[in-house]
Amino acid sequence: MARNCVGLDIGSSSIKVVQVRETKKGLTLLNFGIEPIHPQSIVDGSIIDQSSIVNAIRSVFSRLHIKQKDVALAIAGHSIIIKKISVPPMTPDELEEQISWEADHHVPFDKEDVELDYEVLREDNGQGQMELLLVAAKKEVVHDYAAVVRIAQLNPQVVDVAAFAAQNGFERAYAPEENEAVVLVNLGASISTLNIVQGGITAFTRDVTIGGNAFTEEIRKQLKVGYEEAEAYKVGSANPMEADVVPQEVHRVMAQVADLISGELQRSMDFFLATTAGAEIKKIFLSGGTARVPKLREAIERRARLPVEVVDPFRNVRIDENRFDTPYLRAHAPMATVAFGLSLRRPGDNL
Repeated sequence: MARNCVGLDIGSSSIKVVQVRETKKGLTLLNFGIEPIHPQSIVDGSIIDQSSIVNAIRSVFSRLHIKQKDVALAIAGHSIIIKKISVPPMTPDELEEQISWEADHHVPFDKEDVELDYEVLREDNGQGQMELLLVAAKKEVVHDYAAVVRIAQLNPQVVDVAAFAAQNGFERAYAPEENEAVVLVNLGASISTLNIVQGGITAFTRDVTIGGNAFTEEIRKQLKVGYEEAEAYKVGSANPMEADVVPQEVHRVMAQVADLISGELQRSMDFFLATTAGAEIKKIFLSGGTARVPKLREAIERRARLPVEVVDPFRNVRIDENRFDTPYLRAHAPMATVAFGLSLRRPGDNL
């Protein structure tokens, strides 16, 4: 059996790495690390500063003494199109041919410029049709992400979609009920991905180009401070141990931005509920670094009128407390959700 890949989440503010070992007894955590990258190295999901990313990947692998070369990575942003489509029943070979034709109707990019993949969600949707999840990603973006991994002398074995990687990580950690409908929101620095999942099947996805950087930028602008000071204020306001020493003005700005982000997410949920008969959402789960901002959790809960929980992907993973700083691990666990989902993949896996 092939070993799991190392999960490598290349985000717009940091690199996250998770390595696990899978046995009959379950999962054991082998490595977890975070490496910051220079601001603007990745913009809207596109790599701008290749050398910064390569150096960060090399640094975290070296620091964690990871020798394994096979990695799974993920992409997000407007370079990806995800569509749920229905087609007549057909064989796998017929489906391979049909996908190219379906892309002409559903993908707003030239099909020569994209990588296509799909997953059969239902063989029969009750109306005599097969239900598929069609995914198209711009070849240029896939190539750029794979290129930085290869330059860092690693082997990209799986290229996933960040929303699906987060979903895989969540489902492995939480084992949701079969018919339960939940919203998974991965809150990154510059992109937030909303994924509504029902019975283990993606019902709706949307990327919103707003995230944790919005807090930093608004603090910088309104308090007239530098980037590093604004970032420190943002982190301090989210830390119960430091919140009391952060200026009240910062808390006001954080609440404003939290309301803005929660509004964007709520519009996406409202659209889904308005266009999906009988849909009922039970709970919202937050992951990503920005999930740790209390005012954002409160704003989302207030708008949605639903319980909100921050994801801990390591909750069912065996952790050697002699090797890992457990408080650090738990504090940063939400940031690891995508990387954890990627670490479950093996070379040759499809969507």
